[in-house]
Amino acid sequence: MSKSAFLFPGQGAQAVGMGKALYESSVQAKAFYDNANDVLGYDLAELCFSGPADKLDSTVYSQPALFVTSLVALSELKSKSSELVSNCAATAGLSLGEYTSLVFSGALSFEDGLRLVQKRGEAMQAAADLEPSGMVSILGMDPDAIQEICDANRAEGTVLQMANFLCPGNIVISGHVDQCQDAAEAANQAGAMKTIPLAVAGAFHTSLMQPAVDALSHALAEVSFKKPEMLFVSNVDAAPHDDPEEIRDLLLRQICSPVQWESSMRYLLDQGFDEFHEVGPGRVLRGAMKRINRKVACFGAME
Repeated sequence: MSKSAFLFPGQGAQAVGMGKALYESSVQAKAFYDNANDVLGYDLAELCFSGPADKLDSTVYSQPALFVTSLVALSELKSKSSELVSNCAATAGLSLGEYTSLVFSGALSFEDGLRLVQKRGEAMQAAADLEPSGMVSILGMDPDAIQEICDANRAEGTVLQMANFLCPGNIVISGHVDQCQDAAEAANQAGAMKTIPLAVAGAFHTSLMQPAVDALSHALAEVSFKKPEMLFVSNVDAAPHDDPEEIRDLLLRQICSPVQWESSMRYLLDQGFDEFHEVGPGRVLRGAMKRINRKVACFGAME
């Protein structure tokens, strides 16, 4: 029998129109969005379905939008394939997706998760506004070569580092905007397959996000966490955690720590997981898994 894990996407997977078909066809999906509107104080459904794209892409709005839409997809999956959901034995989420993953695992309520995600998005946007910074995806280079480029292009007093180890040949660097641009040029000259500046507000998963940690810590302290009902793997250390206080601390550390996604997936593969479901918008996590292990079964829950 297959061992399945559910994976939840992070920021960048959003797209105008996401969730609309589910909203129009499912009373349960409509209830999710309506509940979210009450918690957030604005019409999230209208933003997800109609945009505008630049507003949906902003950190403040994209994080709640992805959190809710992914849980809507999960709820639809439960109604159509309840046995598949009940048999799921592990979960992980990419950065923001960890909050969705924790709600799925029973460690966090929907309402508390949504309030935390809203606060997280606001805090990360505020931190990004303090200094010009960004992120760049570098394709087709190994980590050692990218580390050398970061070291060579990091001026005194600036930040430039690897921030997301997504899969072989796809690593994201993050830091001050000038350093990111210089590093991207150096990577292209050094033979990178491609460099892609990411449409994000700032240098996520670096020390430049420390102000967001300070802001989010107060919100996290007020929320109750429970022990997950299944295996939960953290981005921070690619290891399982079930202690509520450890999970609370990891969510804080995650803001400034690199995302160890490839290592997290390899941990699940080593534990015998052989079926993965990307629950939410986009195909990023399935694409990454195919680069990590082409033979493993990957499915999408919004197709």
